Amino acid sequence: MLNHIAFIMDGNGRWAKRQNKPRMYGHYAGAYKIEEVVRWCAEYGVKYTTFYAFSTENWKRPKGEVNFIFGLLQSKIGEFYERMNKEGVRLVFSGRLKELGEKIYNICMKYQEKTKNNDKIVVNMALNYGGRAEIVDAIKKIIDSKISDIDEEKFREFLYFPDIPDPDLIIRTSGEMRLSNFLTWQSAYSELYFTDVLWPDFSREDLDRAIEDFKKRQRRFGGIK
Repeated sequence: MLNHIAFIMDGNGRWAKRQNKPRMYGHYAGAYKIEEVVRWCAEYGVKYTTFYAFSTENWKRPKGEVNFIFGLLQSKIGEFYERMNKEGVRLVFSGRLKELGEKIYNICMKYQEKTKNNDKIVVNMALNYGGRAEIVDAIKKIIDSKISDIDEEKFREFLYFPDIPDPDLIIRTSGEMRLSNFLTWQSAYSELYFTDVLWPDFSREDLDRAIEDFKKRQRRFGGIK
């Protein structure tokens, strides 16, 4: 069953370079691609999607590029909400959100609250997110809770969104073949799919191919079938 697809949206800068445009143009095009992909996933009956929008390591990028990404978030998320809300999309945001500043944090919480009752598909935007950071943050919460009896099921309760199931399929664009600190805990048994297509060029046909590939795999989770 394909319940949750996660996306590592790679290649915006390279795409822009091929168009003889600045890198920022690639981020602009990549942001709009998310809406298309959400609709395609919903048509497949997928209930959860996660998009790796900004990692804890992305702060190493040029300051102008980082500022543009968050400016794009602030200016376009309202438009995204207006269109996606009508289609039953629930928006959630995971990561070290408070480090992004009060303005961006409040924007994220505003639209998370506005869409909390939507139930067609969940769009989890990973912002200032790192898989290792999520595990560290979970451990800190466990220490604060004074709980000493911890197993995997209990540990999950301290993740950013414990109710979101682990991704069945993780798709990474642009030809890179690694997870880059994405969903480190949750990806233990995820199927991985890598494509050379750059994120702004990712098409419905590309998603179809990834899902068809997924359907051919045998997911044994350590057992024998």
